[in-house]
Amino acid sequence: MKKIISVFAMLALVVSMLALTGCGGSGSDEGKSDDASKKYIIATDTVFAPFEFTDEDGNFVGIDVDILAAVAEDQGFEYELQSLGFDAALAAVESGQADGMIAGMSITDERKEIYDFSDEYYDSTVCAAVKADADYASLDDIKGQSVVVKTGTQSAAWAEEIAKDYELKLVYKDDSAMMYQEVLSGNAAACFEDFPVMAYGVSQDNGLKLLVENKDSYATPYGFAVKKGENAELLEKFNAGLKNIKDNGKYQEILDTYTSAE
Repeated sequence: MKKIISVFAMLALVVSMLALTGCGGSGSDEGKSDDASKKYIIATDTVFAPFEFTDEDGNFVGIDVDILAAVAEDQGFEYELQSLGFDAALAAVESGQADGMIAGMSITDERKEIYDFSDEYYDSTVCAAVKADADYASLDDIKGQSVVVKTGTQSAAWAEEIAKDYELKLVYKDDSAMMYQEVLSGNAAACFEDFPVMAYGVSQDNGLKLLVENKDSYATPYGFAVKKGENAELLEKFNAGLKNIKDNGKYQEILDTYTSAE
């Protein structure tokens, strides 16, 4: 009986040692493999020129798109860019379906409660625009009328802030193209947008003209964002890459490509 127990004890000891050895080796290998093969999912907007849009050849391009590509190349990481629309991109990051987001996203105190932001990569203001042939010269001229805004944006926040004073009726849309169409079709007197986006659109003959720019209360920087408390490594890589492309001139080259017409 003692011999049988002894044999079982020896077998148990051998199995335990093999298991420990296997776990130790496999854990180390898996860690290296996961790190090497990691591909980040990055969410973005769909129509937000000059930051993200589709060019005449069907390529997805823009300041954000090119900055992300340059940073990834500099830092040696892979990513999949998913064009979702601004509101859907926010939801994807919050739910963990995306690792990060770059979509002309203003860095605000309210958003800092939900996201961790990179160093700023662009300073933006907000504005209101009307149809190019409209006889409007100030916000007073659109008092009491319907205006269109994009859900979840700083420009929408500005419109909401002044809505009572100017008796504005706010209509919400998911992307810039839908906003512009509302104004061009006469369904809304004006739309509220980020200034660099509207300036680019006007320069491309989008049928609108600038009504007023708010350079004060809603002047905010753009940043790359991840869910608060998560993907710190990705954020560090973005910051390091952003610094490098600013230092080597690539960043300015990207800006010049899309903003020279403004």
